[in-house]
Amino acid sequence: MTPALASALTPLMRLMDAETAHGWALRALGAGLAGRSAANAHASLASEVMGLQFANPLGLSAGFDKNAVAVLPLMRLGFGFLEAGSVTPRPQPGNPRPRIFRLEEDQGVINRLGFNNAGLDAFLARLRALPRPLPAPLGANVGVNKEGAVPERDYPALYTAIAPLVDYITINVSSPNTPGLRDLQGEAALNGILAAMPPRSVPVLVKIAPDLSEAALLPLLDVCMAHGVAGVIISNTTLARPETLRSAARGEAGGLSGQPLFEKSTAMLRMARRHTQGRIALVGVGGVASAEQAYAKIRAGAALVQLYSGFAYAGPALVPRILDGLAALLARDGFAHVSQAVGADA
Repeated sequence: MTPALASALTPLMRLMDAETAHGWALRALGAGLAGRSAANAHASLASEVMGLQFANPLGLSAGFDKNAVAVLPLMRLGFGFLEAGSVTPRPQPGNPRPRIFRLEEDQGVINRLGFNNAGLDAFLARLRALPRPLPAPLGANVGVNKEGAVPERDYPALYTAIAPLVDYITINVSSPNTPGLRDLQGEAALNGILAAMPPRSVPVLVKIAPDLSEAALLPLLDVCMAHGVAGVIISNTTLARPETLRSAARGEAGGLSGQPLFEKSTAMLRMARRHTQGRIALVGVGGVASAEQAYAKIRAGAALVQLYSGFAYAGPALVPRILDGLAALLARDGFAHVSQAVGADA
């Protein structure tokens, strides 16, 4: 099956509730039913970021493959990198269902999953079983359990366990669905976590929320740079509800992603780029569903870009479509290489 055919079948999945459809999609991917697409079709899209080599800057965000069950099939869709997780030290079921809601009129999603995952041991077993070398860099997104968490203990322990099996690790302190987690974005709390991290064998990234004020964002970025963090992912889902939302599920509790998040997350990305001046890699995520939107993230300061909701709506054909369009946009504007466009509008 080709990515285009797999995408043509994607609307059928929307006849199911969102979480059931997601489960079936992962099974289909694991069975290799989504086809393949080349990650290296455009030389202009290749880059080195955080000391890692990327065939293209387009990645799949954490949350899609929480338990690393479809890493290789997802990479074969043409992604330049993949981020699995979030994984917590112990398994946890997350919040009661229903907990994922499509906002189809707004091309958005609200989720209140609550770090549902099979836990660290199962995650490690799947990573160890992957054939090496992998076709693209692999990241792992790590979080803490809802109960019994000690962040200064748990994040370093997760890093130590997972680092030998991945290319980078993202510290998630911004999911809105674990009580108290976003408090870890505070300057003192994040400083404590990063100070407790072991010596780095792979890059550390921090994923932040789009709801931070500029007064909170800039000190957070300073803490990250002071502790040698390699990158910041901007951003996680938002708790805000724009007045423009039309979908019936707009009032559901949880984090909002997709198109309604694009402008907000891109503005924060631009602000972070102006402050950091290229001293730290930025990863843009939030509302990307086209080459133009991926390009806007890059011009705002993102060295890498991630998909989630757009991929869930459009299916595998979205990946080569964005890559082809992105290469064309770079050529149109006279950029021989994607790295030349990073921060052009910041």
